[in-house]
Amino acid sequence: MAQKLAAGNWKMNGTEASLAEIDAMIAAYPDPGCGVLICPPATLLDRLSKRVGSGPIATGAQDCHANASGAHTGDISAEMIKDAGGAYVILGHSERRTDHGETNEQVNAKAVAATGAGLVAVVCVGETLEQRDAGETLDLVGAQLAGSIPDGISGETLVVAYEPVWAIGTGRIPTIEQITEVHDFMRAKLTERFGAEVGGAVSLLYGGSVKPSNAAEIFAVENVDGALVGGASLKAADFGAIIDALQKS
Repeated sequence: MAQKLAAGNWKMNGTEASLAEIDAMIAAYPDPGCGVLICPPATLLDRLSKRVGSGPIATGAQDCHANASGAHTGDISAEMIKDAGGAYVILGHSERRTDHGETNEQVNAKAVAATGAGLVAVVCVGETLEQRDAGETLDLVGAQLAGSIPDGISGETLVVAYEPVWAIGTGRIPTIEQITEVHDFMRAKLTERFGAEVGGAVSLLYGGSVKPSNAAEIFAVENVDGALVGGASLKAADFGAIIDALQKS
């Protein structure tokens, strides 16, 4: 069975003052009935990891380099993330693919580095509105899964997040039928490639304007094991309501 996971991606948001929201979450969820992950900007990862300690809230980064070290100004390696207390790393987010031109091959290399360093790779896939309207969603998502996920993964080393690009931060979400179609497709593709045991153990997250008002309906979808949450993860009250919905699903 795949783990239920509520993952927060703070993106380029957060300073020292933002850690007060984490204190509120720690107080409210000393023993959450699902996995909880926060991926802050790199500047906060060490401080956040020390804040949560060995408690139930995990921490992670928003990207890593494929190399362990070297002349790569501005980048951080998977080993550095691990050293700062992180356990996860988000890879191939649409904003990285769009803003930085990341390819499936580059995401794959980063996932190899991440899992090799002992991190869980959260690999993101998803289509643009133009691709959705052209009926290319499943072909695109299938190609991203095939190209971005390395061989030799397991349910303990990989999480996949489906994030339709046109729904991120827009307030729009696909219909429940559209979410169901893509998540069923991803589960089938992972099972076909890695076998039923591994394919069934990979957590499949939905991301794209997830908020307290729609979380329960999304989590009722069979192959949705949680969410990758953007803006709503910045406030303990909002993210807590999403965690509550996931606990009850």
